[in-house]
Amino acid sequence: MIIVGLLMTLLTVYNFFATPKTETASQTETSKTHSKANFLTVFSSFFQKKQIGLVLAFILLFRLGESQLLKMLTPFLIDDIKVGGLGLTTQDVGVIYGTFGVLALTIGGILGGIAISKNGLGKWMLPMILAMHLPILGFVSLAHFHPTSIYYVYITVVAEQFGYGFGFAAFMMYLIYVAEGESKTSHYAIATGFMALGMMLPGMASGYIQEYLGYGNFFIWVFIATIPGLILSRFLIYPKDFGKKTE
Repeated sequence: MIIVGLLMTLLTVYNFFATPKTETASQTETSKTHSKANFLTVFSSFFQKKQIGLVLAFILLFRLGESQLLKMLTPFLIDDIKVGGLGLTTQDVGVIYGTFGVLALTIGGILGGIAISKNGLGKWMLPMILAMHLPILGFVSLAHFHPTSIYYVYITVVAEQFGYGFGFAAFMMYLIYVAEGESKTSHYAIATGFMALGMMLPGMASGYIQEYLGYGNFFIWVFIATIPGLILSRFLIYPKDFGKKTE
């Protein structure tokens, strides 16, 4: 952790001097004045978008299951079998997630972007949501059967990370659609802020839920928690070819 902290400090110092500085003082002051005058207008205009209630509910609930899964996955892999975990070493978890998981996540994200660019968001929204959430069933299986071979863990983690990368492409593309129009950059920032809120609050409660349910039932709950977002996605209105690459 000390090494990581030093590395971040060095990167911060480097970026402070290396980042191009193109604004003049007068431009900065003008920008600040403009920002203060329009912040409330820009912020309130976000809540005037079509289907805003449904949109906010979808953003907040889409990752309800995933937010809890991500918080408790490492403890599940490391905890002793006696308490319901898999009893893996920290090194095993580092290799599984830090190498194979990252590769699967990257490949899934790239393929997700390519798929949407070819056919549009309408065709891929449902398949991508399913690809993101169905692999959770693999952790339900691991928690109940505790396979002795570590390769089952590799397969489950790789499938989950690939599905996460592949499916998240649809969610991010929808946020881009929500932000379309005037002040799109600000509106995209607001949308991603709500997305972060939807991750933080369930994640805070995930440890208490797991302790109450145990790992086996916890992963079943996590899978059930993905259903509201899936249902809400069927009522969203957006151009079916949104995100499709034009020739």
